[in-house]
Amino acid sequence: MSRRYEERFKQLGKLGKKAFIPFTLLGWPNREESLKMIKEMIECEASALELGIAFSDPVADGPVIQKAAYETIASGFSVHDAFELITEVRKLDGSIPIGILVYFNTVLAKGIGSFFSLAKESGVDGILIADLPAENAQEVLPAAETNGIDLIFLVSPVTTPNRLDIILSRASGFLYLVSRLGVTGTMERSTAKDLELRALVDKIRKRSRVPVCAGFGISSQADAERMFEIGVDGVITGSRVIQLAQSSSSCSSGVLKQYFKEMVGASARSNRYEHCDS
Repeated sequence: MSRRYEERFKQLGKLGKKAFIPFTLLGWPNREESLKMIKEMIECEASALELGIAFSDPVADGPVIQKAAYETIASGFSVHDAFELITEVRKLDGSIPIGILVYFNTVLAKGIGSFFSLAKESGVDGILIADLPAENAQEVLPAAETNGIDLIFLVSPVTTPNRLDIILSRASGFLYLVSRLGVTGTMERSTAKDLELRALVDKIRKRSRVPVCAGFGISSQADAERMFEIGVDGVITGSRVIQLAQSSSSCSSGVLKQYFKEMVGASARSNRYEHCDS
């Protein structure tokens, strides 16, 4: 499997830091601006990248990312274009882990073997297929193994024990913890729910060394710090990135740069949380 995730989390652990993983859609709002935004993420010292390939029915995404996906598809930006853009991103940084978020129909349309081969050639380290449950992932496991790509799986407090067993037996790179149920970009949280998340993270820690990163509804330093308190290894934020880019004149605006720096800063301060040992 890819070594970049393993090496990056190991480096962060030695420094007492956690991971900040920003998300954006490849090709949004256009190819040039998309590359500028991703370059800024790297320059602001994002720990890893999570890049989405636009899909017509993105059921796991909230309205902000859905709208961006529809705009990207309408512009004619294709899966082939997405892999070409990833190739350019890989040239910017040879060591940063790159994960892509896709839907299974996108993979099937290219052919499973072909899709994973293209991913490897472009420099991808991990693939999260948002609508493919772990128990059905045997279709893609051989292609992932052949191409040295980590399969990223979603886990949440409602994940059944049987499914969690399967996920832990197949996961590599990191586990994507759904920090609130629903779609991306929503904000509802509570102390009781955080206790559920902490219990799940503790359960995973006892059985696996795969890092755990939290996403869904995380948009601020306060959100990140709350997740670090429950023991995660990193946070993923996407809807807020898209929102800030939408409200700015450019995807490489000072507003986005400041946001990335703030989130990286929150991740760097995370060593004060006693529950967050890597």
